[in-house]
Amino acid sequence: MLDLVTAGEAFDDFVFYALSRLPKAGEELRTDAFSRSPGGGAVITAIAAARLGLRCAIVSGVGRESARVLRSEGVRVYNLRRAGEPLAISIALSTSHDRSFVTFNGMNGRLPRRIRAALPRVRARHVHLAFDPRPCRPWIGVVRALRRRGFTCSWDFGWNLELPRDSHFGALAASVDYLFVNRDEARLYGRRSATAGAIARWRRAPNLVVVKLGADGSRIVGGGVDIRAAPARARVVDTTGAGEAFNAGFLAARLRGAGLEGALRLANRVGALSTRKAGGIAGLPRLKEVS
Repeated sequence: MLDLVTAGEAFDDFVFYALSRLPKAGEELRTDAFSRSPGGGAVITAIAAARLGLRCAIVSGVGRESARVLRSEGVRVYNLRRAGEPLAISIALSTSHDRSFVTFNGMNGRLPRRIRAALPRVRARHVHLAFDPRPCRPWIGVVRALRRRGFTCSWDFGWNLELPRDSHFGALAASVDYLFVNRDEARLYGRRSATAGAIARWRRAPNLVVVKLGADGSRIVGGGVDIRAAPARARVVDTTGAGEAFNAGFLAARLRGAGLEGALRLANRVGALSTRKAGGIAGLPRLKEVS
């Protein structure tokens, strides 16, 4: 029995960081600050959790180099990519306070159906999902089936403007044990223009909604709780993957029996430390650094 299985998209990340500003239309910026590494929510969360001592696996579509990196970190790989299918690529332009992205989806559009077919064979204490679930309705049954088997479940949808328009999105968001959102996603998916209004909306959720607030720390609401944790501090080089590192810290703490407040504190620490180096993986801390 594994501790954690992550299922979702994988990317080959190209990160241009420490830029003084983002380029204007038609403008070229030159920099020596560049990083390339495996990325994507499922990949970074799995590696971060493995470095924190969990027994992890990933269900995704990855290339040879990404699979090698994952296995070197102790993550078991269930690779759903077929021969000849293009890898997904994400290009990030990052300043100290802003980021922009361009993404080639590659084979990721074919992943959801394959993940649904693979999940019944998964055996783990917790399953963390990280991809666009549209249409949402079939995934409600998938989550319920996982929970009937005794597994807990979480989802990080990421930013997706179309997702709240799915009529079954609300039911899917309420079906998981933990829903992870950042500040902007809390407003988007809560259909509120202000953060305070979004928090108030999510406070009425039947399940636990974990809100990542960046420099303001984090908060968990819903299910009758409302808990805050102050931010952790770190010297920031690049914020790529910090949200996924946070998710791993939270899940690692909970799977080891920590309370919600303790899980938020560890998640804040892991997320902050992940920004020490460029890219989504290089700065991920090991257990001894956060114990």
